[in-house]
Amino acid sequence: MSQPIESVVLDSEGLSAWVAQDRKVLGLLKVFHGMGADLVISANSIVEVSHSRVNMPRLQWALSRVKVEPVTEETAKEAARLLEVAGLHGRKYAIDATVAEAALRQPGPVVILTSDIDDMTRLCGQRIGLIGL
Repeated sequence: MSQPIESVVLDSEGLSAWVAQDRKVLGLLKVFHGMGADLVISANSIVEVSHSRVNMPRLQWALSRVKVEPVTEETAKEAARLLEVAGLHGRKYAIDATVAEAALRQPGPVVILTSDIDDMTRLCGQRIGLIGL
């Protein structure tokens, strides 16, 4: 990476992998921490990763170390616009759109750690770097 990354956005898979202490994600986060990058999630990702088997203390610890972007009426409308432009719709893409919308508002350069490269490419275009998980 030629320019230091300012913001790293984690989708729900990225957040889940961090909470599960996935070695690849931990290694990436260590590199980005060394760059001074901010970690960011969309508030919707909390809902998506919360279930009976998640390590809740570990999730709470991770959440204390990230910037949680709220989903407001304004951000929801912008996420809906991103879906329209990308030709996507429905609940399958709704949370991805809120993650993309949050990423597009962060100081750049920005990368998203995501399990969904194809949809994020459609939603963000070339404006955001993507790292597949």
